[in-house]
Amino acid sequence: MLDNNPPAVRLEHVVKTYRAGAVEVAAVRDISLEIPACCFAAIIGPSGSGKTTLLNLIGCIDAPDNGRVEVNGQDVGRLSDNALADFRARHIGFIFQSFSLVPVLSAYENVEYPLLLIGVPAAERRRRTAAMLEAVGLARQAKQLPNELSGGQKQRVAIARALVKQPDIVLADEPTANLDTGNGAAIIALMRRMQTELRTTFIFSTHDPQLMSHAELSFPIRDGMLVPHEAEVPA
Repeated sequence: MLDNNPPAVRLEHVVKTYRAGAVEVAAVRDISLEIPACCFAAIIGPSGSGKTTLLNLIGCIDAPDNGRVEVNGQDVGRLSDNALADFRARHIGFIFQSFSLVPVLSAYENVEYPLLLIGVPAAERRRRTAAMLEAVGLARQAKQLPNELSGGQKQRVAIARALVKQPDIVLADEPTANLDTGNGAAIIALMRRMQTELRTTFIFSTHDPQLMSHAELSFPIRDGMLVPHEAEVPA
């Protein structure tokens, strides 16, 4: 049977160059790839290889200099700035290696915040926020501030925040980098469970072998280019 659904992500000959004074740095060089919907996919490679830039392009945080980026069948390069911001807010969730929680907000308020941004009514916000904290095992920590939580708990809050708006895609930049092995394994298991239950596409950048081993699809990148798996060198 033919699958008529568009891939979650399609990149066609994407190029991104950064300029620092007179110096140009080619962060992404002519990358083309497709990631199916509901996939647990990894962009793998050493630090400085272009992983984060690639995630930022997929996440509509950055725009390519050349090439085409499609997310959920939408050519995001055709959207106005306002339409792009709305598309990103409604369809894409983000998880960062540094957690990026708002320090003056409780765990509950951090998770609720994306729902405020997209105008979800108060009763629905309460229901979804409480349900998501329960799903990540932090219902009892709802009132605690980020500085009262462990690293693993902060990352669970970050996962709940990314998923509470029910996005089609979650992008995770080195989500286990600041965690010990035990907490890293727990976070991987949680992401995998949430991906399966919610049918969300997870795309993460990593050079963590533990996380790589769980990927259904992986894209090795080096010096801004995709490379064959057998040519990938360890970080």
